[in-house]
Amino acid sequence: MKASRLAATAALAGSAVLALSAPAFAHVSVQPEGTAAKGGYAVVDFKVPNERDNASTTKLEVTFPADHPLASVMPQPMDGWKIEVTKSKLDKPLEVHGKKISEAVTKVTWTADGKGIEPGYFQKFPLSMGALPDDTDQLVFKAIQTYSNKEVVRWIEVPQKGQEEPDTPAPVLQLAAASDDGHGHGASDKDTADDAKPAAQNTATDTTKSGSDTTARVLGIAGIVVGAAGVAYGVLAGRRRTAA
Repeated sequence: MKASRLAATAALAGSAVLALSAPAFAHVSVQPEGTAAKGGYAVVDFKVPNERDNASTTKLEVTFPADHPLASVMPQPMDGWKIEVTKSKLDKPLEVHGKKISEAVTKVTWTADGKGIEPGYFQKFPLSMGALPDDTDQLVFKAIQTYSNKEVVRWIEVPQKGQEEPDTPAPVLQLAAASDDGHGHGASDKDTADDAKPAAQNTATDTTKSGSDTTARVLGIAGIVVGAAGVAYGVLAGRRRTAA
């Protein structure tokens, strides 16, 4: 009896924990595909889960931070979704690659022209963006999620360090330290050449070892053949002496 009561209590406690923790991970979030480095370009995914059992997500609006405007924002085409990119003029033009940019993307809207995100599913909405700012560690994007039953959820509360996560937190993109060239490129030609040297040396060493091993095998086999021939000759000679 006691064991069954303990099991029931544990089950209720587990259900309560799951119920309380569900809002902590079932919200609109943003993650880079790879690294989002300061001063560089990145592809990021806005992950949108459907939190309703009786409605589909049919619209997502993502607003870009006005204090850190981005000169380039390009969405990836998605089947079943209409994409609208909204641009606005900047109070202070940006200079990117020696060119002045007088407007920037302020909002991207995805509207379903089909079923949208049905209950029990999630969808990723990818964007290519840059150049990322180099004077901040994060970018905050406010998002609005609309359901087929006209319900609207505003993911616009900015999380604060040292405080509990709000009920409807805004997606936050964490920025990594800037790379040497600002674009996240790989190693330089010199580094590649230096890395190639040991590989070439190892290849030559392996080739030498392979040749030595082959020679040793040939000599070993020859020795076995000669030894076998000697044994056979000894046996034949013994038989001849016995016959004599």
